[in-house]
Amino acid sequence: FSDWDDIPPSSALEVISEEEAVQIIAEPLLPIRSSTLRDYVDHSETLTKLVHLGVDLSQVEKRQKAGQLLLTLDFEKDVKKILLFLKDVGVEDNQLGPFLTKNPYILGEDLEALETRVAYLKSKKFGKSEIAQMLLQCPVAGLSIFEVRHLRKRFSHQLVLRTKDLVIRLPRLLTGKIEPVKENLQVCQIELGFQRNEIQQIVCKTPKILTASKKRLKQTFDYLHNIMGISHHMLTCFPQVFNSKLLRIRERHMFLAFLGRAQYDPAQPSYISLDQLVSLPDEVFCTEIAKASMEDFENFLKTL
Repeated sequence: FSDWDDIPPSSALEVISEEEAVQIIAEPLLPIRSSTLRDYVDHSETLTKLVHLGVDLSQVEKRQKAGQLLLTLDFEKDVKKILLFLKDVGVEDNQLGPFLTKNPYILGEDLEALETRVAYLKSKKFGKSEIAQMLLQCPVAGLSIFEVRHLRKRFSHQLVLRTKDLVIRLPRLLTGKIEPVKENLQVCQIELGFQRNEIQQIVCKTPKILTASKKRLKQTFDYLHNIMGISHHMLTCFPQVFNSKLLRIRERHMFLAFLGRAQYDPAQPSYISLDQLVSLPDEVFCTEIAKASMEDFENFLKTL
């Protein structure tokens, strides 16, 4: 075999037999342009391993510049350390794929900056599981856009961030703009007429009210308070009703009124709580609350 070292390399112009040509295996060419990340998976270790983790590339490529980001990352150098960070924070292995599908941008974040943000949350007595829960509940923004100075400012807002539980249940309070939250608080107090202590109770029970549409909030309150006659006190006790669609509330209330069963005063017989009004499935609402059949309810809705 030592004599083979003296054989000069074959020329690109050298004529070869068909049998030799068939044995030549060419590397697949990297697509110059493509509208889908699938075309790059066979050429990218990063994409291949992300797919194995459960990342849905068809969803990732819908996010602005996310596909370009992934194609520039080296798995060992850039991605692995972020994955280890996420696992250290408390994200489970089976959660990595869905999380990165929704928030691929975190793979391009500076690791030291992420660790600083987590360290700040820990200094505010947030536990590992709580931080993971916040991160998973708000994946599009998540820890990737937390800024420490904004966190300090928001934690000083006593009404909005009165308890850790509130922030854990609605991480968008930390990542979104604070102005709409303040506006909703003003709407509740000035336009809807709730007292400060009532607003605090409502916010603690239903944090989503802080980021709800102001128009929807006012329309729902107007119907509940002015049409159905629900007091501020009752709305404070059952603020979850503000998370329900107004159409659902209206249809069920009108059906109960038609049947003579629209009774929302707990001091009166046949009392129906707001929770029963909005949370029960149609079948249960009809049989247990309205004391009617689904067919009766459907026929009534056709008359509206």
